Amino acid sequence: MRRHDMIACLGETTGREALEKMLHYMRSTEEGQRILAEKPRINTRTVDMEALKKMPEHTFGYTYVKFMEDNNITPDSRMEVRFLDEPELAYVMTRYRETHDMVHAILDMPTNMLGEVTVKWVEALNTGLPMCYGGAVFGAFRLRTKQRQNYLRKYLPWALRTGNRIKPLMGVYWEKRWEQDVTELRKELNIELLAP
Repeated sequence: MRRHDMIACLGETTGREALEKMLHYMRSTEEGQRILAEKPRINTRTVDMEALKKMPEHTFGYTYVKFMEDNNITPDSRMEVRFLDEPELAYVMTRYRETHDMVHAILDMPTNMLGEVTVKWVEALNTGLPMCYGGAVFGAFRLRTKQRQNYLRKYLPWALRTGNRIKPLMGVYWEKRWEQDVTELRKELNIELLAP
């Protein structure tokens, strides 16, 4: 079993309570209900990355595809859920995994270790998933000295503030927001970007 397999397994086996809360929240909003009814998937078969590239630069769709290209990543790299028997909870975990890069994009956080740890804090506070807390805490130990100073001084306080005040991200039907102005979407979600 590879490292990311183990992390995925940990997320599925320790996250039941958090997944149930996310499911409850999704059922309580119109947008969340629509996600649960339609069960969209995010991969290169379902998302037209070329079309997103042609969107205006101020849109969320363009922001997302630019983030993916800048970081040389693809939406096809997420593992399938294997350790959750309940179909709805399995879908919520799948949705969490597949929207992770959208969270990076909307937060304007890179995929380096500093960016990942920062996003994990936001996700931990937003979802309650134990694996996110683990990634946030233990990932910070892997930061280099200069990164760690930057993390403690700037990134961690921002992540804690952001994670505590943003709206639940699991209820966002990201794929229906491609054309939305990214600044407006951030405002709607109570996201203030980290100052340079």
